Amino acid sequence: MKKELQKVYSPKDFEDRIYKFWCDKNYFAPDSDSKKETYTIVIPPPNITGQLHMGHALDNTLQDILIRYKRMQGFATLWVPGTDHASIATEAKIVEAMKAEGLTKDDLGRDGFLERAWAWKEQYGGRIIEQLKKLGSSCDWSRKRFTLDEGCSKAVKEVFVKLYEKGLIYRGERIVNWCPHCMTSISDAEVEYEEQSGHFWHIRYPLSDKSGYLELATTRPETLLGDTAVAVNPNDERYKTLVGKTLILPLVNREIPIVADDYVDIDFGTGAVKITPAHDPNDFEVGLRHNLPIINVLTDDAKMNENAGKYEGMDRYEARKSVVEDLKKEGFLVKVEDHTHNVGTCYRCKTTIEPKVSKQWFVKMEPLAKPAIEAVKKEETVFEPKRFEKVYFHWLENIRDWCISRQLWWGHRIPAYYCADCGEITVAKDTPSACCHCHGTNLKQDEDTLDTWFSSALWPFSTLGWPDDTEDLKRFYPTSTLVTGYDIIPFWVMRMMFSALEQTGEVPFNTVLIHGLVRDEQGRKMSKSLGNGIDPLEVIDNFGADALRFMLANGNSAGNDLRYSDEKVTAARNFANKLWNATRFILMNLSDEVTSIELPDKLNIEDKWVITKLNRLVKEVTEHLDNFDLGIASAKIYDFIWNYMCDWYIELTKSRISEGGESAVRAQKVLVYVMANALKLLHPFMPFITEEIWQALPNDCESIMISKWPEYKPELSFDKEEKDFELIVEAIKGIRNARAEKNIPPSKKGVAYIITEFNEVFKQGIPFFEKLASCSSVEIGTELQADNALQVVTSGAKILIPMGDLIDKDKELSRLNKEKATCEKDVAMLSGKLSNQNFVSKAPEDIVEKEREKLAKAEEKLSKINEAIAKLQNA
Repeated sequence: MKKELQKVYSPKDFEDRIYKFWCDKNYFAPDSDSKKETYTIVIPPPNITGQLHMGHALDNTLQDILIRYKRMQGFATLWVPGTDHASIATEAKIVEAMKAEGLTKDDLGRDGFLERAWAWKEQYGGRIIEQLKKLGSSCDWSRKRFTLDEGCSKAVKEVFVKLYEKGLIYRGERIVNWCPHCMTSISDAEVEYEEQSGHFWHIRYPLSDKSGYLELATTRPETLLGDTAVAVNPNDERYKTLVGKTLILPLVNREIPIVADDYVDIDFGTGAVKITPAHDPNDFEVGLRHNLPIINVLTDDAKMNENAGKYEGMDRYEARKSVVEDLKKEGFLVKVEDHTHNVGTCYRCKTTIEPKVSKQWFVKMEPLAKPAIEAVKKEETVFEPKRFEKVYFHWLENIRDWCISRQLWWGHRIPAYYCADCGEITVAKDTPSACCHCHGTNLKQDEDTLDTWFSSALWPFSTLGWPDDTEDLKRFYPTSTLVTGYDIIPFWVMRMMFSALEQTGEVPFNTVLIHGLVRDEQGRKMSKSLGNGIDPLEVIDNFGADALRFMLANGNSAGNDLRYSDEKVTAARNFANKLWNATRFILMNLSDEVTSIELPDKLNIEDKWVITKLNRLVKEVTEHLDNFDLGIASAKIYDFIWNYMCDWYIELTKSRISEGGESAVRAQKVLVYVMANALKLLHPFMPFITEEIWQALPNDCESIMISKWPEYKPELSFDKEEKDFELIVEAIKGIRNARAEKNIPPSKKGVAYIITEFNEVFKQGIPFFEKLASCSSVEIGTELQADNALQVVTSGAKILIPMGDLIDKDKELSRLNKEKATCEKDVAMLSGKLSNQNFVSKAPEDIVEKEREKLAKAEEKLSKINEAIAKLQNA
């Protein structure tokens, strides 16, 4: 057993070594004891294109805290790791790399492209896994999964076929969100809305009988080329006589009908709306109701097609300008109004999406959404914090059918086969040898792949072996807790819920712990465009993984965003350093008699005080972790270790230890007991330093991560002694503060007269007053007096400290007057600066505010100096 720590806390020297030790010992695998209660987390699989960012660091730190906590509590814990194939993002990366070589997808063909994609995955796909290890993630790496691996692919085919056979997957023409840059459809959840400045163009549509015209407004005049009707509300008195008549479509000269539909808002604009079924989801529905033709005027890359007439080949925005110019020339344009509106963009590339009618594969959502809503309402799955249920319900209660086909090659290819002989579709898990309708053999598989989220939706059970009835599935499913950000509730959480309920009949997890985003110091979202991203690996390199983890946990409140700053990480590293130095003190003073973690039979009042506080901490931290209040738990551990253990208890034991003997050994045993249990509580948050220290201390287990979590013990709550000793602590603090206000150095000792009714209590504290409050001697009584004394009043005593020997009055007055003169100069300079209107009006606001803060502090300091001078003169 090692009995020392190196002089300086240097996490680089041991973090990698300790992680290897854990892996070599196979500690991350679940206990094989089938009688143990299980606790399972599946990792939100990072994309294989990804590099570790602060969001990953937060998400995985929180997961690791929970899994380490439950492992120490004796659960058979399983944290399933893995990565996502990320079809759009990965294909875009590979296409970009090929472009640099002058190659296209078509040059390689599908098989050649996929060969290249798998090679790319092998080269780069494991990078983020190695980065997660640097963070200390205790996943069972032997169970690492990939959404395109054989088992997950088997699950995907199983689900597709089952849903198709139930009529819940279908192929049809529907309006979809189309990304002209990624050249594929995307789901509603993948559309991000951003506010953009635009215009309302007011246009006249002439009646075909030449009796007048209808005025309407549009934000997209280029799409009028695909208009097939104008709609009005059936209850709008202004237009009742016009319903059934026809209009002449400007620029195109095509006759289109006026239809009545409840979709139209009477009070919005003119109450007349152009209907373009091919390019607007609402218009598409109106078109279905009125059997309107669908005229698509855009190509897949958002250029005008052959239906756009003379505008064919133009980019959509170029065409918009030309159409507006022509409307103006021909007298159709009435006016243009500025307008700000929400525009849908692709979540991947930020390109403005195009609603487009396309033949795609869809999942029928209504039958699947209902059970998923009910499961959360019945609290089969609980959101922490509960308020995020609203987001979940909003999406599921307003959901449209899910477009699951993507015009990509990298991903799960849709298991549908088209028969060239009879035109029918065969859907099968395995490649069919013949058409299931006509038995012809001329079959061709669908070219499209499935939405990435289709396979991710199966992650909680596909990773455990489903559809096979594996031992892992029987033992670890349903999983226990899902940890994820609020931003992917619609992408992922709700899809896992309805998929699991449909396929397994059970919810996929009991609890969803939602966390926020990690923002920069100013509260801004981290992004490439702002250049404010922080690389967690650099932070780990500079401060250590424990410091980063503790900063992320300590600043975390479930569901809320947190701000990153180097200052916070530095504070966390300082905390680790304090813990390190405290341990070195314990080890340097440890006698050979202390070989285990156990309390002595006899305890002093200060021992009982710290043990009671530790015992209460065990109870509170356990409760907070059970309630997912990880930030509160870490703050309480920090407070105990820094304040009670390091700043107080260790200082309280120093004189006992230096005196030697039986009392010293008892103090050492308490120190080891308190430190060992504090380390256990801290371990889920700061695993590396706690393991390194654990190995140096007398211990009861070969690794702290498999040691037993501390339990609250009523017999270790010494409430009376704790209360009594708090009187001593309060008195020592009071004396220290009073001396500091008078600038009396610790080296100047003075007599303390303690006037109190708690004589016996304060007698036990005499050594501590002498050691920690610079008292040369202590007298305790009920009627003591002293002249020219510094007076300290606490809840248990009045303390008098004669000033005669402590302060040279003339020397102190001279020092204070010099300090006063310097402070007066500062006040005058800052006041002059802030009274200068030229400075106040022209300097940046934050600079002016800083100067105001400086002035306020200088004035406050001057006031205190004047007060100290007055007190000294009157003494």
